[in-house]
Amino acid sequence: MTKPWFKPVADHALLVEFATQISDAANRDVLALDQALAKADVPGVIEVVPAFVNLLIDFDPLVTDHTMLEATVGKLLKTATQTTHDPVRHAVQICYDADLAPDLAAVAKACELSPETVINAHLAGDYRVCMYGFAPGYAYMAGVPDPIQVPRKAAAVRDVSAGSVIIAGPQCLITTLTMPTGWSVIGRSPSRVLLNRPDRTFLFDVGDHVAFERIDRATYDRLSKGSPHD
Repeated sequence: MTKPWFKPVADHALLVEFATQISDAANRDVLALDQALAKADVPGVIEVVPAFVNLLIDFDPLVTDHTMLEATVGKLLKTATQTTHDPVRHAVQICYDADLAPDLAAVAKACELSPETVINAHLAGDYRVCMYGFAPGYAYMAGVPDPIQVPRKAAAVRDVSAGSVIIAGPQCLITTLTMPTGWSVIGRSPSRVLLNRPDRTFLFDVGDHVAFERIDRATYDRLSKGSPHD
């Protein structure tokens, strides 16, 4: 595991950073520490928030402090491994019909591929949930295959529908709200990532894997009927 560096955040949090650029190795270190902290039940720790290359530990300053917590994390890092998380694999349906995938043709043109080749490449990807951020239920996934990686748009587009499957660079995401985005919309899913359940907020845990399964429009319409995406 890579040795991280620490940054105090106000008087109640500690940021543990493993890298300055996004990488699978750094994210796996983040997940390993997240799991180690969960198992250790460290006194004073209120919440742990994993991201791509760092992890924020929010704590009660009346119980612990930055120095004590940094020492505890240092001890945990000696035993934490990248195999502590047993990921769940999720199958997520997606429809690529043109009106649900307004940027599919543009992505194909930018990558000098046919739309069907872009679809097949997207379906072949192995997507890993790296973090939640930006909006409720926005699960940032790594794993977009190299041939279909495209940059963000120069300007965001308003009113992108919930359930849209969007890509930018190596990242993929299923939107949960109608919001603007500068990512490319290549399909839409009837699957609900943001759950209305008291026992579980999100469909995925950080570290889980996602595989997309293609469905036709009739199946999409049937599965999305009554969905909060509508």
